[in-house]
Amino acid sequence: MSRRAAAALVIAPAVGVVVAAVVTASFAGRSSQAEADFRYRGSEPPAGIAMPAFSLRNYDGRLIRSDELRGRVTVLTFLDSQCTESCPVIAWTIARALDTLTPAERDDVEAVAISTDPAEDTTASVRRFLARNRATGRLRYVGGGEPEHELRRVWSAFYVLSSLDSGDDSLHSAPVRIYDRAGTWVATLHAGADLTEANLAHDIRVALGA
Repeated sequence: MSRRAAAALVIAPAVGVVVAAVVTASFAGRSSQAEADFRYRGSEPPAGIAMPAFSLRNYDGRLIRSDELRGRVTVLTFLDSQCTESCPVIAWTIARALDTLTPAERDDVEAVAISTDPAEDTTASVRRFLARNRATGRLRYVGGGEPEHELRRVWSAFYVLSSLDSGDDSLHSAPVRIYDRAGTWVATLHAGADLTEANLAHDIRVALGA
């Protein structure tokens, strides 16, 4: 056997290994990207936590029940219409994220804010707040004007601090939680950290497809 033939026998398998490695890496890269696209960008809670039950009136008088949200993805947060810090950012971001969804996606999503100060969240105050943040028609704002004891039951069930209890309109729990169609809590985003229009829209779409 000539030296050239012998060298070819050695090189050919090596080339095959390199090609196989490149192809494998390419598919692995695509797989990792696909996996990343279907992973929530917000923090993920322990599995299996269901949305606590509530029945509260929207600022327009419509009764919103938690069990009626089943079958749709729910974006849920806690606001105070007098808050000047995180609440405007949250309302604005939720509204803008919903605007990026397709009409079909939007039909399968409900955004709900629960009042953290029912006495101050009057219909007029909530309307002004939603109008300022261009969230009218996009965000249900429930609990304003409801009995304090009823809201306290809801705050306790969700483990949140209310502005009524803190004594400061801008000091209260304000997570933006995403619940899937089955009413299971799947992700949470926070203003000033990971809550952005793009991240929220991404996580809503992941929940829609889950």
